[in-house]
Amino acid sequence: MQTIWLSGAEWLAVLRIGLGLWWLESWRHKDKKGWFERGTGIAWAADVAGKHRWSFVTNGFEKVVSPRPKAMAYLVVYAELALGLGLVAGLLTPIALIGGLLLNLLYLVLMVHDWAEQGQNAMMALISLVALLAMSWQTWSLDDVMGLFL
Repeated sequence: MQTIWLSGAEWLAVLRIGLGLWWLESWRHKDKKGWFERGTGIAWAADVAGKHRWSFVTNGFEKVVSPRPKAMAYLVVYAELALGLGLVAGLLTPIALIGGLLLNLLYLVLMVHDWAEQGQNAMMALISLVALLAMSWQTWSLDDVMGLFL
C-alpha cells in the first residue's frame, strides 16, 4: 500500500484517534446537569421513541430504558467518555470500536427521522467498522505497547 506522508497503519491510527475525539466532543458538549438532574436526554429520547414508526423501538425503549432513566443517562454519557478515551489512547480498542459501532447503530435506529443526526451516526459507524476490520490499534496505541489484540 502506498500512502502520502504516513504509513497505512499510521493513517488508520489517525482515523481511530479522530473518531475518539469525536466521541469526546459528544461527551463534552452534553449538558450533564440536565441529563443527570433533570433527565433531559432520556426524556428527549423517550419522546422520539414514543413517536417512532417502528413499534420494536417504542417497545424496546419502554422495556429497557424507561424503567431506569437515571441509570441510562449515566450509561449513555459515560459510555461516550469511555469510548473517546479508549479510542484516543488506543486502550481496549476493539472493544471500544464494537461498543461505539453498536451505540451509533442504536442512535441511528432511534433517530431514523432526524436527517441531521443520521449522517453523523452513519459516518461514525463506518469509521468504527473500518478501524475495527483494519485493526487500527497496531500503531500509536496502548494496546500495541502492551501487546494486546495481536
